[in-house]
Amino acid sequence: MGVWCPVLGSRDRLLLNLPCLSDPVRRSSLFLKLALVALHLFFIGFLLVCDDEFIEKTKLHPWYMSSYLFLFCVTLLQYFVTSGSSPGYVIDAMRDVDETNAMYRNAPTTTSFEGNNMLPEKSGSAVITMEGESASSGRRAPTYWGRMVLDLYPPGTSLRALTCGYCHVEQPPRAKHCHDCDRCVIQFDHHCVWLGTCVGKKNHCKFWWYICEESALCIWTLIMYIDYLSNVAKPWWKNAIIILLLVILVISLIFVLLLLLFHSYLILTNQSTYELVRRKRIPYMRNFPERVHPFSRGIKRNLYNVCCGNDSLDSLPTAYELEDRSRSSSYTCLDILKCRCC
Repeated sequence: MGVWCPVLGSRDRLLLNLPCLSDPVRRSSLFLKLALVALHLFFIGFLLVCDDEFIEKTKLHPWYMSSYLFLFCVTLLQYFVTSGSSPGYVIDAMRDVDETNAMYRNAPTTTSFEGNNMLPEKSGSAVITMEGESASSGRRAPTYWGRMVLDLYPPGTSLRALTCGYCHVEQPPRAKHCHDCDRCVIQFDHHCVWLGTCVGKKNHCKFWWYICEESALCIWTLIMYIDYLSNVAKPWWKNAIIILLLVILVISLIFVLLLLLFHSYLILTNQSTYELVRRKRIPYMRNFPERVHPFSRGIKRNLYNVCCGNDSLDSLPTAYELEDRSRSSSYTCLDILKCRCC
């Protein structure tokens, strides 16, 4: 047993150092990005090696391969742009709002910075930090951001109930704390392990374009694989690796297409994955009827807000607005085609 102890210890250390998708601590964002790029290169590279006539086809139809390589590069570029984008963090929005409010106060103010706290100083008033603590009274007072967040909720809502227990910021409607990013995300959709970041209000459009381009790339690559297998003279069992890659490609295409359709539906109805899956567990969503999408403003308005980067925060609808949307939720197909629901 003592002989195997060093071997077992080395094995345990190796397993602990390997990346793991289910463990945020062991999950390596750089490793996943490199693996995804390597997977793309492997699928196209393996086909280039196996297809002896590929170079001749490229010479006869140079536009075909040039278009494919262009789509390939654009897809990878969109992937890195999306993975490096910010989903829109509550703490950043709070700082912007409080700094803007401090700049446009009526009385002259001087701003000083101590650590991460912004301290607006005004003659004859208490100094209030960003966290909303009053230096003169010792009691917690709502900041301008806190008052603005309260206005987005029904009257009587407690500010303490809206404060995140992890990063201690007031959450507007549709925001959620992400334990992987360790920050609250505005209009949180989900945390994508392959991107290494959350999908939220600011990068949902980028994410949709990425999966759209990925779907087109998968379809084109699948056509190239099928074209190769249809022209090869070898028996099918001698192309087992190509067939295996073809099966993996089909499964990946089905997954990406379903993801594209799902997020297209979410964008058109102004929903998020988190709200759709956890609807009954979210406090502000419990009282809404199942058929009503409380934050939807119509298809055209929803598309405009996502594509044009609207920075406004969504407020909870009133009872009158809910009743009006409940009446308008029973559109026919003809009404949708004529954009009456927009």
